[in-house]
Amino acid sequence: MQLQDTIQLLRDAVSALQNNAGSVSALCQTWRAQAALFSSLPPRFADVAENFLGRLEAGNLFSEESCSFSQQDLLDHLHVWLDQAQLALNRTANT
Repeated sequence: MQLQDTIQLLRDAVSALQNNAGSVSALCQTWRAQAALFSSLPPRFADVAENFLGRLEAGNLFSEESCSFSQQDLLDHLHVWLDQAQLALNRTANT
């Protein structure tokens, strides 16, 4: 799978959860399975993504939005992460 396709796969996973067509566990599993993408990005990207995924999983233990972890905020952060990953990949491709 091309890295650009992987980015789209992750965007689709986030959108599915936002549209109540997916689950937190499915999203996290999809993200964590993308080793090729993470190895193509600077190490901080994997650390940040794992931080967000861990918070999503922790927040999922509560029936309502917890005061610490807003699912919507975390999904918004994952969208920003994807935008930044796309930029990083583009910079690498152009050098």
